[in-house]
Amino acid sequence: MSHCVYRSIVKAVDSGSLKEPFKAADMKAACPGFADRTYWRFLSKHSKGNPGDDTELFERVARGRYRLLKPIKYGIV
Repeated sequence: MSHCVYRSIVKAVDSGSLKEPFKAADMKAACPGFADRTYWRFLSKHSKGNPGDDTELFERVARGRYRLLKPIKYGIV
């Protein structure tokens, strides 16, 4: 599931339908089809320095605003 969400975000940013930095609500609009809680949890769970030591995929640049960490992981382009 995590790879599906991440892949959707990367593709949305790449296509221009999701502008960085983005909020969970922006992600929900650009990447529909996931459970409502996914949009908020996924970003914080996978942000740089997260307390759960989960994979770091995003940088929090302001409260509630994120951008993708480069390089993109998992061979997604």
